[in-house]
Amino acid sequence: MPRLNKVISHKLLPFALITLLLAGCSNTASTPEGQAPRDDANSITVYKSPFCLCCNDWIVHLENNAFSVASENGLDTASVKQRWGVPATMQGCHTGVWNNQYVFEGHVPARLIRQFLANPPKGSIGLAVPGMPKGSPGMYRGKDFEPYIVYAILPNGEYRFYEKVTAPEAS
Repeated sequence: MPRLNKVISHKLLPFALITLLLAGCSNTASTPEGQAPRDDANSITVYKSPFCLCCNDWIVHLENNAFSVASENGLDTASVKQRWGVPATMQGCHTGVWNNQYVFEGHVPARLIRQFLANPPKGSIGLAVPGMPKGSPGMYRGKDFEPYIVYAILPNGEYRFYEKVTAPEAS
């Protein structure tokens, strides 16, 4: 039996190394645990899995559109979504929080974040792009664009239509 454990360990070693490398690949700054987000009109803290590549692409989209981004890499993003009241049907793979006031769930375009912040719809707590639509920032790869809908998130698990995105956003 010990010989079998060595064989399994050797076969799993490459996967373990890849996992460790991916965990350290984020090129964004990290906010220390428990530290409040910066009080800056262009600051967003993104909560994501350390293994999510499209999350990093969305962060780059935000940075290319003049947002300052800090990322919190953690495996339990569900608790962040729950704390901010993101309905299960509106969830994406990452959650952005602006100055501890508003939540931006999933691949929300920077343009719409700015539009929202300039004039938040009454009673809304943020915006959401549920799932991972091919046409959204962080998911769009230059072909096969598919229009998608952005929703305003309301308290108590409610949401409503905000805007339909019909063309790729500037990176």
